[in-house]
Amino acid sequence: MLNNSLFLLNLLSQNYMKNQYKIAIIGGGSWATALAKILTNEKGSRLNWWMYNEASVAHLIKYRHNPKYLQSVEFDLDKINVSTNLIEIIEQSDILIIATPSAYLYNVFKDFPKHVIKDKIVFSAVKGIIPQTNQIPGQFFQTQMGVDEDNIGIICGPCHAEEVALERLSYLTVACQDEGMADYMANKLACRYIKTTVSDDIFGTEYSAVLKNVYAIASGICAGLGHGDNFQAVLISNAIQEIENFIDEVNPIHRDVNSSAYLGDLLVTAYSKFSRNRTFGYMVGKGYSVKIAQMEMDMIAEGYFATKCLMEIKKDYDVEMPILEAVNNVIYEKIAPFIEIKILSDKLS
Repeated sequence: MLNNSLFLLNLLSQNYMKNQYKIAIIGGGSWATALAKILTNEKGSRLNWWMYNEASVAHLIKYRHNPKYLQSVEFDLDKINVSTNLIEIIEQSDILIIATPSAYLYNVFKDFPKHVIKDKIVFSAVKGIIPQTNQIPGQFFQTQMGVDEDNIGIICGPCHAEEVALERLSYLTVACQDEGMADYMANKLACRYIKTTVSDDIFGTEYSAVLKNVYAIASGICAGLGHGDNFQAVLISNAIQEIENFIDEVNPIHRDVNSSAYLGDLLVTAYSKFSRNRTFGYMVGKGYSVKIAQMEMDMIAEGYFATKCLMEIKKDYDVEMPILEAVNNVIYEKIAPFIEIKILSDKLS
């Protein structure tokens, strides 16, 4: 039995070193496009790529760029197999990088044959909660699709797709319980403008990536109301405390929330002009209705869906989250932003 285990470990190590895994990206948005750029243009890998939109696939094949997102990124078509056939793309791949918006992920996979995906290695680059199941993507693929826990990983920031397209120095965190696989994926993503670190905190990094979108909405609401940097500093200082309290309840392991995977990801999402969640919150703070703000945006603000889901999830845990509750009251309970933020300001320290 021991010899068999050693043989398997040696075989896995050889596979990691030889880079034999075939990688697929599932999704056609800005983050999927940025990841495809890294893996093909920078690392020279051949990539399978699934997109839902047939017109986008046809455009990419003809003109070598995504017509809707990061249009400046040009692809080498010799390195890309792009298709709208999800079963075909997954069957041809060993590692799946899931980069679809969380609001659509359930419908993409609800009728998908489990036997096709259950033995794959799945890395979630989704920064949201699946509203139909109140699960983070890692949990969804384990419980709903039968993927083994050891074969599930996370790719998180701090990193905006737009800055990847501009080749600005950025950092990614790759989390997986299989340390060898985490190292393998981190190596595949590292390039001259992407630095990577690895972690085994799958639940903490994924929940943190979800929560920071909610706090970015809060930051945007406050900016829309006219609050300045002084208040924003207090808001985000309290937000990282909420993140720490929540993920420590969900998965009580040792972690440093002041590292880039947690605090760094929160800061860039709360402050960046590229943050769709902050933009959404800013519009609401300026007086737009939630529906109009959503219509004005051409991309999904993941924090909108995450807020409601997190309010449900936190009922199972003894943790106070006044910022989360304030965002929920504004976007779901329709309480005026200036009233809710005034109440919140008295709770912050």
